[in-house]
Amino acid sequence: MNLNNKNYIKITTGVLFVLIVFGAGFFLGFNKQMSSEKISAFINPDVTTEDQADFAPFWKVWNTIDQKFPGASEISSEERVYGAISGLIGSLEDPYSQFFEPDQAKTFEEEISGNFVGIGVEIDTKNGTLNVIAPLTDTPADKAGILSGDIILKIDEVSTENITIDEAVKLIRGEKGTTVTLSVLHKGEKSPVDIKIVRDTINIPTLDSKLRDDGVYVVSLYNFSANSANLFRNAMKKFQASKSDKLIIDLRGNPGGYLNAAVDMVSWFLPGGKTIAIEDFGGGKEQKLYRSSGYNAFGDNLHIVVLIDQGSASASEIVAGALRDHKKAILVGEQSYGKGSVQEVVKVTPTTLFKVTVAKWLTPLGTSISLKGLTPDFVVKLTKDDVTNKRDPQMEKALKVVKNWPGIK
Repeated sequence: MNLNNKNYIKITTGVLFVLIVFGAGFFLGFNKQMSSEKISAFINPDVTTEDQADFAPFWKVWNTIDQKFPGASEISSEERVYGAISGLIGSLEDPYSQFFEPDQAKTFEEEISGNFVGIGVEIDTKNGTLNVIAPLTDTPADKAGILSGDIILKIDEVSTENITIDEAVKLIRGEKGTTVTLSVLHKGEKSPVDIKIVRDTINIPTLDSKLRDDGVYVVSLYNFSANSANLFRNAMKKFQASKSDKLIIDLRGNPGGYLNAAVDMVSWFLPGGKTIAIEDFGGGKEQKLYRSSGYNAFGDNLHIVVLIDQGSASASEIVAGALRDHKKAILVGEQSYGKGSVQEVVKVTPTTLFKVTVAKWLTPLGTSISLKGLTPDFVVKLTKDDVTNKRDPQMEKALKVVKNWPGIK
């Protein structure tokens, strides 16, 4: 998630324009003598009619609802506006651009703050199916056996075919202590299984770190929250104190988060000015480069392995891609998720939000993360049997690589 101030202001202006359109319509829509051209001119007199959308069909539908629809008086103007905005965003056909009504906005902000009631799973939609990006560590979903890459076919008895993320979240969320049943198809399996999960308060974990007995320092990062950069800073200080030169950064199941946290973390390993990520706006617009702050605390003296899987998305892919492109790390695990788009969050009204896609991410060497994700240097599968028997062949391979450094210069 990118909250760059300059872009934030630009997007906010655009959203306010949308509100002015609908706000003007409350007055003008009922004035049958006011033409659509006059409405356009009233909204933005500096733009010619040819550049304006014709809102006459919109207001005809609005008025027809008032005149003919049974119970129209029971639907508030606010609800209609929310529906219109959601339809407008739906025309983008982008699963990551969303409008949050007051209750949804509150839920979203609770997730960002790191505390909410649910089952603790990051979900997404691809090709009409509801997919698990990753269960959060030590949450009800994780304990119940939900895995990265699972396809959720049903939530209780409701089919998830062509469901929206927002609709799925509404069904999965509920009161603490209640049960939701997910019909899940595990990767590589032919038959779905029903998994019952008891909802609970979810406290999103952020980071664990430890020095192993064999001298390898492991940092497990579960998300890129507002305080992730500071926690990573503390972990790096402990790593320095350990005198180890072997570091494993475990980003498996990490669905991403704040861009500035990812940039700050990579800065520990790169000189100042080196490119960490490229924001590509398309349409011939100038790209924006995010560069290292230049902490470069370790120079070229480290052996670094980054663990990824299909639950590693967004900021996780930025970190992994940057460290590999600059020949600082080797990637081990499975193909990452491929969440290479940039969203900004805009407060539309005091109680509503708009999360809009504004660009796509590229790695420093210009590789697009979108859809394809990152392919590890060493591909190691983690099977359901491995999970059941608490084996971790991916970590075993990472340990082997970091101890017997193959050289990546």
